[in-house]
Amino acid sequence: MGTYQNLYKQKLTSVEDALSHIKSGDVIGASLCAMEPVSLLSRLHTLRGKVENVTIMRGLEMVKYPFMTDADYADTFRCESLFLMGPGRESMRQGITSFAPTHLHNVLARRRGYRYPNVVLISAAPMDEHGYFRCSLCQIWEAELLEHCDLVIMEVNPNMPLIGGDTAIHISRVHHLVETNTPVPKLPRSPINEVDQVIGEYIATLVNDGDTIQLGIGGIPNAVGKALMSKRDLGLHTEMLTNSISDLVEAGVLTGRKKNLHNGKMVATFALGDQKLYDMMHNNPAVEILCGDYVNDPFVIAKNDNMVSISTCISVDLSGQVNSESIGSLQYSGSGGQVDTAYGAIHTKNGRSIIALNATAKDGTVSTIMSSLAPGAIVTLSRNNVDYVVTEYGIASLRGRSVRDRVSNLIAIAHPHFRADLKKQAEALMLW
Repeated sequence: MGTYQNLYKQKLTSVEDALSHIKSGDVIGASLCAMEPVSLLSRLHTLRGKVENVTIMRGLEMVKYPFMTDADYADTFRCESLFLMGPGRESMRQGITSFAPTHLHNVLARRRGYRYPNVVLISAAPMDEHGYFRCSLCQIWEAELLEHCDLVIMEVNPNMPLIGGDTAIHISRVHHLVETNTPVPKLPRSPINEVDQVIGEYIATLVNDGDTIQLGIGGIPNAVGKALMSKRDLGLHTEMLTNSISDLVEAGVLTGRKKNLHNGKMVATFALGDQKLYDMMHNNPAVEILCGDYVNDPFVIAKNDNMVSISTCISVDLSGQVNSESIGSLQYSGSGGQVDTAYGAIHTKNGRSIIALNATAKDGTVSTIMSSLAPGAIVTLSRNNVDYVVTEYGIASLRGRSVRDRVSNLIAIAHPHFRADLKKQAEALMLW
């Protein structure tokens, strides 16, 4: 331990000194989501006037920083996001952040040869007696960054939970350390309204005891979690661990006993939620945070028998094309792992790909089931990869169906006020 403590002392420095090692032209990859290195990113803007043409790659943004909200820093930083959340959306509207389309499972593989990161800013739990830190709450791309980047700057945060899997990094791999005591970023529980509850109950009818599930975040996924409370021996193989998962664990629903891959383990690539979720994960041998290029590899997902991918979206057209990331042409979030999990699920034994959404938007004035997607809207998920679409009006089966059958089934789960118009539009577009 003495040797590791000596290394720790040698590498320990101030935030300002650690950031001073960033050079003009560097490409920075920051750890994501609940592992956002808040102390380092909060001072990154102080490099203005010292460096130029620095690219900062982020995603799932939790906090606003000057370099992403003030156009005066545009001559220093080029900001890119892999998946927009509130601060990222605001930054993009200001013309500062640009969105980088990608699937979760190959986010860095697609960057090779083009602005591949050479610097990583990362947050971790304190070092143990063996010289290892734990990058506990996210491994979307963190392990690959740590392996390939020339400069590793880490902030050590005692508030970070300790979680197993691909989360360990040895001090010998770190160049500069800073100590911080910032709260771990959290996401409060999304409220469940009556519509969400109905949708959740419909989806629960498509999930059987012993299935392995993937579940996202928001009101509908939370309602699904609530509706699954009567199930037994569910497994988990998901990109994201959420608040609803901790409830299912507490209720004894998620056991993983029937899983044929990672039996008895809850497998995810990142976690974001409240303190109850982080406490459930802390030192829990049933939880493994594994690398995104493994967890979200569709061919790995397909090894899970009875895999059920449950995701939400913004709109669906009458042939089954799914838009999950844009409002018209305005980027709202990202593809994330939706395509990964849906494609994996439909290729597994007894697998299912489920998409859920409210039947209307804008206080009931707009149908989210559309004859065709809005101009500029992104097709996140191909119609070939959807088995079921669920709204508060029921379940539309798409798997194996012709376009004629899909149109009929989707109109049947649209809001009643829009069904007649949708039928006329389908006839005009010759979708029948």
